[in-house]
Amino acid sequence: MKLTNTDLELLSELAITIAKQAGAHIQSRVGNHSGVQTKDGGDTLASQVVTEVDHESQDLILDALAGSIEQYQLGLLTEESEDDSSRHEKDAFWCIDPIDGTLPFTEGVPGYSVSIALVSREGTPLIGVVHDPITETTYHAHQAGGAFRNGTRIESAISTSSDQESPTLTWAQDRSMKQMPGYNKVAEAMEDLAKELGFDGLKIFDQYGSVLNACTVTENAPAVYFKFPKTAKGGGSVWDFAATACLFQEWGRPATDIFGAALELNPDGCTFMNQKAAVYASSNELTEAVRRIYQLINHP
Repeated sequence: MKLTNTDLELLSELAITIAKQAGAHIQSRVGNHSGVQTKDGGDTLASQVVTEVDHESQDLILDALAGSIEQYQLGLLTEESEDDSSRHEKDAFWCIDPIDGTLPFTEGVPGYSVSIALVSREGTPLIGVVHDPITETTYHAHQAGGAFRNGTRIESAISTSSDQESPTLTWAQDRSMKQMPGYNKVAEAMEDLAKELGFDGLKIFDQYGSVLNACTVTENAPAVYFKFPKTAKGGGSVWDFAATACLFQEWGRPATDIFGAALELNPDGCTFMNQKAAVYASSNELTEAVRRIYQLINHP
C-alpha cells in the first residue's frame, strides 16, 4: 500500500505519542528491574545486554502500532524479535528499537532512548521519531516534512551555536570506539581536522547510545558521529540508524555510509550494517573529512 503525505503525517503523530508512552514506562523502571541479561547481539557489550524492560517497551509499542500495521499493510522489524522478512514483502515497515542504549539504562545514566522509524521497502526513511525519556526531548521527522526537536525546527534551534566565530568541533562516539583498532590514529586525525578547519579544539562526547549520539550532532554543530567498518558481527543494525537517518534527511544533512552512499536501511539477510558503517555530520564538509580520515588510515 502506497502511503500519502497525509498518511505519513498521521503515522508520524502516532509514533510520537507511542514513543513518549514507552519512554514514560522505561523511566518508571529505572533502578527497578531484574538486571542485565545477555543476548547474541554482536561483539560489543552494548549490543549484548538486554533487560525485561526492553521487552516491555517493545510490547507496549507493538500493541499500539497493531492497528496501523493492519490498516496500512505494513511490515515490521524490531530489535527484540526475530526478523520475519515482512520488510521485504510490504511497501513499508515499522523499524523499532524499544530501548537504544540499554547499557546506560541499566547504569541509571543518560544515553538511552526510544526509536521508532518507518522505512520503505526500497530502504528510504519515511518517518523518524526518537524520544529521550530523561529530558523528555522528542526528535521527529517525516519525508518532506522537516526535522524537529520538541516541535521546533532543528535548523533554527542550532543557529546560535553554529554562528560562533571559532566553535569547538564535537565528536560523538560510541563507548566501543576507544576499543577499535587504530583508535589513537583516528583521534589524532580528528584533532588535526579540528585545527585544519579552524575550530577551537575537539570535544569528545561518549556517553550515549548510537541513536542519541546522532541526535547530539543536531544540537552541537559543528559535530560528527560515525562508525568505521569492521568484519566482526556487530557495529549497529538497521534499527540503530533508521529513525535518525530520516531526521538527518529532513535536516538537509543526509547520513551516509563510510563510502558516501545512502545508508542501506533494508538490507538482504542480516540486519547488521557493520561492513559499510555510517557517518552523521552537521555539514557535507565534515562528512567528506571523516571519509578521508577513514581512507587515510586504512589505505595509507
